[in-house]
Amino acid sequence: STLPAVAEELLREIKKAFEETSQVPDDLLLGLKFIFGPSAVPALDLVDQRSVTRVRSPSGRILYQVLGSSGKLYTCYSSCHFCTCPAFGFSVLQKSESLLCKHILAVYLSQALGACQELAVSEEQLTNILLAEEEDEG
Repeated sequence: STLPAVAEELLREIKKAFEETSQVPDDLLLGLKFIFGPSAVPALDLVDQRSVTRVRSPSGRILYQVLGSSGKLYTCYSSCHFCTCPAFGFSVLQKSESLLCKHILAVYLSQALGACQELAVSEEQLTNILLAEEEDEG
């Protein structure tokens, strides 16, 4: 994974705590804010709103779609740690100010909290999602 070990560990602890108590303790929430900065609270909001959908094709290819607070749908790839939102391009890639954007953090948190919506699509549909993103970029 492309996350620092401390971030990986924190997400593991959040998952474990949530599995045991159905809650995320305050100390872990503080850790989240400390490690992920301003992305933490908006990401938690996205998780609360169940904005994260895990899209899976029959061959097992997976991507995530996150409905952003603006109402726009962003495509995230947790495997390569990438999001199609402008903040990711600017804060993460260009300036290296953040580890990730709120959408990718929401994906990781949704995985940890079991809060992903599931969507099964055909290979063709998955390809169309990927191609639609290309068109948006260009």
